[in-house]
Amino acid sequence: MEIAIMLEGQNGLNWPRFQRIARAVEDLGFAGLFRSDHFTNAEPPDLDSLELWVSLTWLASHTQRIEFGPMVSPVSFRNPVFTARMGKDVDDLSGGRLVLGVGAGWQVREHRNFGFDLLEVGPRLDRFEEGLEVISRLLHSDTPVDFDGDYYHLEEAILLPRPQRPGGPRLLVGGNGPKRTLPLVARYAEEWNGVLVPAPRYAELNQQLNQLIEAEGRDPKSVRRSVMTNVLFGRNDSEVKKKVGDRDAAAIQARGVLVGTKTALQDQLGALAEAGAQRALLQWLDLDDMDGLEAFAQAIL
Repeated sequence: MEIAIMLEGQNGLNWPRFQRIARAVEDLGFAGLFRSDHFTNAEPPDLDSLELWVSLTWLASHTQRIEFGPMVSPVSFRNPVFTARMGKDVDDLSGGRLVLGVGAGWQVREHRNFGFDLLEVGPRLDRFEEGLEVISRLLHSDTPVDFDGDYYHLEEAILLPRPQRPGGPRLLVGGNGPKRTLPLVARYAEEWNGVLVPAPRYAELNQQLNQLIEAEGRDPKSVRRSVMTNVLFGRNDSEVKKKVGDRDAAAIQARGVLVGTKTALQDQLGALAEAGAQRALLQWLDLDDMDGLEAFAQAIL
């Protein structure tokens, strides 16, 4: 299993922290660096939040090896035409290392604060499906595209220059919803990312996704599988207890969070790998804990 780091960009991410973490992730041997696309958290206080696509453009030209991308970029913030256009250009700049994670949007507070229309859940997912259609068509079609939806419209639209990678960057859809999300993965995505899901449930969703992909006439092996979760790592039991605090460690782990020292985390990651996950994107919430990140890399990688 590949191990990547995921940052919550609204938790105080600024240029010094982002650049320091990016260099460490590449030097320590992680497979990738991913980050959320949020203005702020669901509850105050508001902290530093580096703009997503500006930060990814810097990452494309200041790293050499790691994959990277948004987890995920909501269509509620940007017209999908711009997401497709920026995505293929940043991917080209990086030499083909971007994973283009796209989502519907979910956090009420930031949409209200900055004047974005989140929509109710049903219409929100309808808009997301149209956004995926727009992004997919623009990235894959070498001829002009027409599309007439309820939310987006294209008329003889084509993105030039064409992506250096045929079809552009790998399109990722994240989420665990069996009724709407997994069918969208099966239809449009090249990668599915399960979110905070324990290994037994991941295996169930993974099998369901295989069936949906086959029903779309696609090969299940054409869709990569990843999982995003939080990690509470300690070099010893006392460090783990300090991070867990007064919470129940077993209950946290049952929700899909990775908890423990080296051996425990290796076992938990192994269970996710057996369930079908090819990559784990692990939330590193303390943006200044560089010693912990290095210790984690030495223990797990």
